[in-house]
Amino acid sequence: MKKVIFAVVLAAGLAACGDQPQELTASKQDSAAYTGTGKPYVQPGWTPGDKASWESQLKARNQYGQNDYTRMN
Repeated sequence: MKKVIFAVVLAAGLAACGDQPQELTASKQDSAAYTGTGKPYVQPGWTPGDKASWESQLKARNQYGQNDYTRMN
């Protein structure tokens, strides 16, 4: 009887060790980021599809929004 209980406990313990893989599957992007998503999300001054405009908007956002030296008075 003790052997059966030990076998059941051992099997349950080993089953708990079987971890499923938890890898994140990357989503495929069909187009470049600067092509835009639609009208509701367009920043004023940026034209969808214009890479230079996209880069200037990112530069301005990084400079004025995320640079602590320009945010301090």
